[in-house]
Amino acid sequence: MTSAQFMKGINHKVLPQVNLVLEGFAFVHDRGSFTLTSGVLNRDPILGGSCAAAANGAIDGFVTGAAVDMPRGIRINAVSPEILEASRQKYDGLFRGHVHVSNEAVGLAFSKAVEGCLNGQIFIVE
Repeated sequence: MTSAQFMKGINHKVLPQVNLVLEGFAFVHDRGSFTLTSGVLNRDPILGGSCAAAANGAIDGFVTGAAVDMPRGIRINAVSPEILEASRQKYDGLFRGHVHVSNEAVGLAFSKAVEGCLNGQIFIVE
């Protein structure tokens, strides 16, 4: 992996989500919430997945750290799913031994993150 390849993951997955939060304060109501998306690879790596693992870890760390600094009762959480069943063919052979989770399970985690009361949580869907 090159430095440019590594930064692509940071620039395409981490920074857009962090910027959404930083720019979104003006648009989110008091006691509203942000929910970001990370993933499984920082918990259960695969060959060639170190960039994605770092990006997922950065998102999870940002959520945990930012939760204590959120103004106006705004909450922040992340949903961190295993590989979606709907993506099985797309990633065929890359995630050996990983569980495939349903879209419904991931949707329920997002619902809990957005509509629930928890803050600074990483909702793992396995």
